[in-house]
Amino acid sequence: MTAWISAVRATRVQFLLLGLLSGVWGAHIPSVKQHYGLNEGWLSLVLLSVASGAVLSLMFAGRAVRLWGPARLAWYSTVVFAGLFALLLWWPTVHALWIPALFIGASMSMLDVAINTEGSALEAGSGRKLMSGLHGFFSLGAMAGAGLAAALILFNVPARWQLVGFAAAVLVASKLSAPYLTVAHAHQSGASHREEETPHFVWPHGLLLVLALLLFAGMGAEGVMYDWSVLYLKQELGLPQDLAALGYAVFAAAMAVARFGGDWVRARYDEAFILKAGATLTAVSMALVLWSAVPWVAFVGFALVGVGIAQVAPILYNAASRVPGQSPAAAIAAVTSIGYGGFLFWPPVVGSLAQHFSLVAALMVVSLSATVLALGAQWVGPRLPKPDQDSAA
Repeated sequence: MTAWISAVRATRVQFLLLGLLSGVWGAHIPSVKQHYGLNEGWLSLVLLSVASGAVLSLMFAGRAVRLWGPARLAWYSTVVFAGLFALLLWWPTVHALWIPALFIGASMSMLDVAINTEGSALEAGSGRKLMSGLHGFFSLGAMAGAGLAAALILFNVPARWQLVGFAAAVLVASKLSAPYLTVAHAHQSGASHREEETPHFVWPHGLLLVLALLLFAGMGAEGVMYDWSVLYLKQELGLPQDLAALGYAVFAAAMAVARFGGDWVRARYDEAFILKAGATLTAVSMALVLWSAVPWVAFVGFALVGVGIAQVAPILYNAASRVPGQSPAAAIAAVTSIGYGGFLFWPPVVGSLAQHFSLVAALMVVSLSATVLALGAQWVGPRLPKPDQDSAA
């Protein structure tokens, strides 16, 4: 029991650290744009490089978890991720950034797989709902990262030294917590030969494909908010970068609060209703933000967007695990791969659209994606078995 508690705490720390660097990254995308003199098109190529590395690494992530276990994989991934993150603003030209950006994406993806594997094993072994709360720690870390970056920008701390400092702090915290991620590896080490023969991935089709595409839309909207919300406030509304970074922090904070309360909400309301209501809230809120072009409306709207999409991933992961005829593990792996693709590939698409039209027009992608979610919410209902009382989310 003591080992289980230690593993839960360590996993929370790891989610928090991943969120922290993600929040700092979101706050400093304008710094990357300015440092290398990029337009939206070139910035989208940098984001595409990160996305490509992340998606390519998913082909090896499962094998890496089995080979090293979550503890070592989390530590190795953090070393690469944080090390290259610290060097983001030190390369001589943007052309020198392409390969490091690939490895940043790959290591971030590997870290994400490692800690989600640990979280799933902790949840399965205890029968307690944990995943929504763990993702809440990611959002909490993102809020903290963006908020701290905003404060440091206000006090004129150079952006490149901020990235170095955050990366060093994450390395120390990861080194202290990663060794306690032992549950999933112990579970795998004791697995039977029959479990070895169970496929770890299935290509989604039918209902599973629908759920995967809904997750693609939902996580795509989330990814766009992470990568473009600060730049929108700075470039389109004229806010200084310290205040613009707080807009991102507000979005992440609202998402964290909603995720920490997610299990309570899902225990009382139908999943399809929650998904539809949240998607509708997201679509309307983002449209009002872009239509009004008023800073205070943008801050409130970003918070509502965070609340609206907070439950998308937990609900759709849960739904995928209940698709008849598929093993839960294989089904979740399938929708995760496609959903993660949306999280990483939509931001570069927004950059390309912004280059050809405008950033305001490009950000309507968030409302469009949320509309798709609202229309597709009906699939998370009568077509699936009802979740068990202790089902994971």
